[in-house]
Parts: sequence; structure tokens; C-alpha cells
Amino acid sequence: MTDAPNAQSSGGFAPLRRPVFAVLWAATVLGNTGSFMRDVASAWLVTDLSASPAAVAAVQAAGMLPIFLLAIPAGVLSDILDRRKFLIAIQFLLGSVSLTLLILAHSGLMTVTALIALTFVGGIGAALMGPTWQSIVPELVPRGELKSAVALNSLGINIARSIGPAVGGVLLAAFGAALTYGADVASYIIVIAALIWWKRPPTAQDELSERFSGAFRAGLRYARSSRELHVVLLRAAVFFAFASAVWALLPLVTRELLKGDAAFYGLLLGSVGAGAILGALALPKLRSVLDADGLMLASAILTALAAAALALAPPQWLAIAILLAMGGAWIVALTTLNATAQAILPNWVRGRALAVYLTVFNGAMAGGSLGWGFIAQEIGLAPTLLTAAAGLVVAGLVAHRVRLPTGEADLTPSNHWPEPLLAEPVAGDRGPVLILVEYHVAREDHPAFLRVLNRLSHARRRDGAYNWGVTEDAADPEILVEWFMVESWAEHLRQHRRVSHADADVQQEVRAFHRHDTGPVVRHLLATHGRQTPLL
Repeated sequence: MTDAPNAQSSGGFAPLRRPVFAVLWAATVLGNTGSFMRDVASAWLVTDLSASPAAVAAVQAAGMLPIFLLAIPAGVLSDILDRRKFLIAIQFLLGSVSLTLLILAHSGLMTVTALIALTFVGGIGAALMGPTWQSIVPELVPRGELKSAVALNSLGINIARSIGPAVGGVLLAAFGAALTYGADVASYIIVIAALIWWKRPPTAQDELSERFSGAFRAGLRYARSSRELHVVLLRAAVFFAFASAVWALLPLVTRELLKGDAAFYGLLLGSVGAGAILGALALPKLRSVLDADGLMLASAILTALAAAALALAPPQWLAIAILLAMGGAWIVALTTLNATAQAILPNWVRGRALAVYLTVFNGAMAGGSLGWGFIAQEIGLAPTLLTAAAGLVVAGLVAHRVRLPTGEADLTPSNHWPEPLLAEPVAGDRGPVLILVEYHVAREDHPAFLRVLNRLSHARRRDGAYNWGVTEDAADPEILVEWFMVESWAEHLRQHRRVSHADADVQQEVRAFHRHDTGPVVRHLLATHGRQTPLL
């Protein structure tokens, strides 16, 4: 985190007064604008190469599928590599993709297969860049300006979303796909220059720094054990699977139902971006009226109405208004889910857990795009949009019963666990480690104690345990032993750092049942013969 005096009046635009953040933010806006221009060119170009709805949807899915497949590894890489150098390498990859698209489009050698393949490679770059770019924000601004910086990043994306498609559509209509791809190449040059200009301080070495495989497993264990994250992922999957129909079929809707050209397609996408900006500005007032679940239901209904209205082949001016409203609903849903995910995640696993969220988001979008494309090929565009609209309303009403978590728990590290007593130093890679916690609990308190202990088990698993259980002493039934296993001694020491204040409160509830004046006895048992492979 950047050190700076505590600004008492940090407005929403305060981070832009910091040169490094301002330069990288502006470069990001330009880079995203170029990416949206490229996407417009690709989405429209495939309709020239093939009239098949499945081919059009395949291009949409090819850009999102890598994010579905690689988001979690990308989140791990963003934690263990130099983020600045990693981002520069990613920009070179994306620039090379657009340069290849330019050459193929200019030479007339473009095919549907080549377009899908290059879109897929571009999706790999996007998958690697997403969590890495989010991770550098705390390095650019002081803690008091972090929320404003995150909000500015969202605003920048939507500025690019509103400008990029419109400009891309105009360039595509006036000069063709090659020049549009060339503009995207130029945007990557600007981003690379900004990253080279940024002199990022070297990352301090930590003896407990995670390696890729261990960090990957820890992230998956956390995602598997977090009940609150499961709710967010379920709500996201349901919403985006149905809402993806409009995005997947919009190029064909523009051409066949709305009788528009490439410029009009870009204008529609720009309208979505403009609606997203308006939705983001209106969101604080909406939050004062509706809670997170109400916002999600309203977004689902409004998106469904937009899909149904497009199925009726409205006039072009009305279609622009419809996409404007859909953009507002889209950003409200996206921001609500993202903010909820951010609120329920501790810092140590934030990147990896957000990568899981991105995996679900893009998996739902990619799978939905392919599915709606094949359905449209069988029953037609308008019936498909009406089907998606009806499904979104029904799914939204059903999912509304699965309430989103409030995210009010204190997830900052409590650091209340004492250092383990050691007879001699223990190698960090030694393991697995079995931890025993012995409680003395009255027989009549066993049911209540076990209920609270079960809540604590979720925290043990989230923070590093791959197995957990509780046993009763056959000789003295009032002695209950909680046990959990961690894959290595270093991972257990990391577990010490991860325990949050909210988890500490649950642990205090557990200890309230302990009958002795001294605390529960804790033992650490180390494997003596080699390291066993833990289960995820």
C-alpha cells in the first residue's frame, strides 16, 4: 500500500491527483477502448464470414472461455510474480494478437477458424491481466483512497465500453477491420509505455511466501469451504447464464431484426456502456432504497424486459434506449455481486477467490453464449430472446430466496494465536501436520458445543486445513478433541496469520464451553516419514 498522509477529504476523484495512478488509469482507459474496438470488429467480421448463429456465438464464447479456464491460475500468478513485468508481457501478447488480426484482415485471409482461435488467445491475455491489474491498485493509492480508486477503475471500464464500440463501429464502417485492429495495437503500445514508466518498488521477500502449487490449493480449499462465497457464485451463475443471450446474439439482432450496419452495432454497444455509467452514478441512491437482493431482482427483470423488447424488432431509436436501460441493469448486477464478493473475502485470498468468481462469471457467459447460439439456430432469434427473458425472470425470482451475505464481518487478521512451542526448529516443508485441541465440556453442553464447533470448522478449512473432525475420549466423555490437518508446517504458520477477528469471536464462543481455568491444550504432531499428498 502506498504511504501517504491521511487525507481527510478524499473525494471520489482524489486518486487522480496521484501521478502514477492517473497515468496508469488513463492508459487503462485507452487500452480498454482499443479492446472494445477490436471486439466490435471481430463480432461484426464473423457475420460477414458466416451467417450461422452458432459461429457468431462461438466468437463471443472464445473470448470468455479462457477467463473461465485460467482465472484461478492467473490469480495465483499475480501473487507470486512481479506484477509490473507480468502486465508488460501480457500487453505484448495482446498486441501480437491484434497485429495478427490486422494482417489477416488486410490480406483477405481471415477465416472463422482463425478468428475464433485468435479471439481465444486474446481471452488468455485478458484472463491473465484481470486479477493482476486489480491487485496493483492498493500499491498506487493510500488505504483511505482505495474505494475511490476501485470505483474510478469501474468508471474507466465503462467509459471505454461507451466510447470503444461506437468508435470501433465508425472505423469499421468507414475504413474496414484492418484499421480498427490497428487502432487496438496502438492502444497496447501506450499501455506498455505507461507500465515501463512506472517504477514499481521491488517486492520484499517473505520466508512464508507461497509457491504456485500451494497457493493454488489454498485458494481452492478456501473457495470450497466458504459458504458465503458459494451463495455469491450461485447467484452470479444463474443471472449471467440467462443474461448472456443478449450479448451472444446482439450482432445478429442488429443485422437481422434491427436492420443495422456495423456503425449501428457499435452505437448499440456504446449505449450499453453509457447506460452502465448512468447506472453506476445512480447506484448509491438505489442502495438507499433496495438491498443487494432487491437490486439483483430488479436487474434481472429489467434485463429480461430488454431481451423481450429486442425480440419484437423495435425501431432503431428505441433499440438504443433499450440497450441504455440494459446497460444500467447490467452494471447494477455486476457491481452488487462484485461488491458482495469483495466484502466477504479476507485480503490473503482475495485475488484467488475473486478469480473463482471470475471463473463462474465467464463460465456462465461462455456456456450461455454457446447454448443460446445453438438454440437460436434451431428456433430463431426472436423466440430465443423471449425464452431467455422468461427464464431470467423465473430464475431471478427463485434465486431471490437465496439471500446474499451482508459482508459485515471483521475479516482483518486477529493474530491472537500464540506461536507453537517447539523442541527444535521445524522445516517449513515438513508435513502433514496434525493439530489437536483438547476441550473439557460438560455432557449436557455437548450438543450446543458441537454446533458452535462446526461453525469454527469452516474457518479451519478456509484458512488451510484439508481435513477436520472431532472425537470423544472413551475413558472420559467430557474430553472432546478437535483435530485438523494441514499439508505442511509452513502452511500452518500461514494459518496463524490468516485467522480473522470474526473467526476469533467464534473461537471465543467455543472456549466458553471449556470447563478448566486454563485454555484448551493444543498439540502439534508432525509426520515422521516423508510428506503425504493432501486431499483438496
